[in-house]
Amino acid sequence: MSGMSDTLTAFIFARGGSKGLPGKNIKPLAGKPLIGWAIEAALAVPEIGRVVVSTDDADIARVGRACGAEVPFLRPYSLASDTAFELDAWRHALETLRDTEGALPDPFISVPATAPLRKPEDIAACLECYRAGGADVVLTATEAHRNPWFNMVKAGADGTVALVNNPDGAVTRRQDAPDVMDVTTVAYVADPRFLLAGGSLFCGRVKAVLVPVERAIDIDTAHDFAIAEFLMTKRLEVEA
Repeated sequence: MSGMSDTLTAFIFARGGSKGLPGKNIKPLAGKPLIGWAIEAALAVPEIGRVVVSTDDADIARVGRACGAEVPFLRPYSLASDTAFELDAWRHALETLRDTEGALPDPFISVPATAPLRKPEDIAACLECYRAGGADVVLTATEAHRNPWFNMVKAGADGTVALVNNPDGAVTRRQDAPDVMDVTTVAYVADPRFLLAGGSLFCGRVKAVLVPVERAIDIDTAHDFAIAEFLMTKRLEVEA
């Protein structure tokens, strides 16, 4: 890990072609466009002075700018389709800023629009974990409610099911099963050179920052959106 600059750039990757909930990235949630919550949280982290939105969609770009972000480029459609890989969009953003501004954003920070209930301290905790060294990537996770060694099954070709990671039945109590976590989309911090080298996130050294499950809801469907809006409304009432 190299040194970090005084003012950091955070990215938000928001494509326009969502199928599960069309238009979700700019859909109003508790009085603010969904993407606005991510922009606000990122800019509330003292080290972050700039938020860049990577999108293929003119409406998302317009709303992103109105909420305080920059949109210095539009993402090619080939990196915003249903079959595109998010990591390729990350690399495109890094390469574009490197080539146009002469510097590589370091570290790379992603604050997905679809997790509006995060708090700035969740992003800051990822930065702190990255600063501590020993990781190419820092992501967020919650405690898992299911465990592949104890109560998660996979289907066999004959129609029967078996435990995912405990075929011999060696683990018979939840307490004896290895601790597992659910990866969330609250925030990511990574070494940009590792990302540009290619490969998946888990090709490198990965650390996880635990966040409360109520701050880790990821919106993909209308049902997710309704839950997130309910929780955000309750939070705002408490904070008022």
